Amino acid sequence: MNTLDQQTALEQAARKRIKDSHALNGDASRLAHFYREWASSYDLDVGRDGYCGPMIVAELAGAVQTAYLATQRTAIAILDAGCGTGLVGVELERLGFRLIDGIDLSEEMAEQARQTRVYRHVQGNVDLNGPLSDYSSASYDITVCCGAFTLGHVRPEGLRELARITRPNGFIIASTRKSYAETASFEDEVRRLQDAGVLVPAQRLNDGRYVAEEDAHYWVFQVPEKAIAPEEQGL
Repeated sequence: MNTLDQQTALEQAARKRIKDSHALNGDASRLAHFYREWASSYDLDVGRDGYCGPMIVAELAGAVQTAYLATQRTAIAILDAGCGTGLVGVELERLGFRLIDGIDLSEEMAEQARQTRVYRHVQGNVDLNGPLSDYSSASYDITVCCGAFTLGHVRPEGLRELARITRPNGFIIASTRKSYAETASFEDEVRRLQDAGVLVPAQRLNDGRYVAEEDAHYWVFQVPEKAIAPEEQGL
């Protein structure tokens, strides 16, 4: 097999692993097992597939800080929700952010993120489909979530918890694969949260570059000054 054939085979294998991950239906135990096996080769695989989501999400965080937050980047508290191996954290650190925490379902992926040494703290075994009970409300200035709102992973309802742990007037920046946005009713959940006063859509980049075979939408949400409490919503 010549070098070009080897490269093609590696790219095809990487895309197969990515595709297989989308068939896990959000089951936490299956996802954790899948990423336990994938953690050591994840960065190479997504790199071969042209994954540029982390750079775009980090750049959006930089733009939001410059435009709306007077606090210097070194003092902005950021949560990287679904941090994986730390690709977003590395990009955030490159842009001057220093107070970065990460959470991920996979302890093995979280350990890879710790090894980047750009995070203040990384916690594994955190399911974004459930309550983030270890995290207080209004803890972060910016919450980023790249690659988690995708088929087989985090359901749209997970957005509510991201809003809860984000400070009033803070921001959530998230990517959604086009296939996910179209099939998972993500926009319906956004409308519900907006109607409930939980968040406000501030910006959306449609059909942005993401991976070689598919684009994504990039969302910027702001948490209102006073979010409506659940009991006031009748929930």
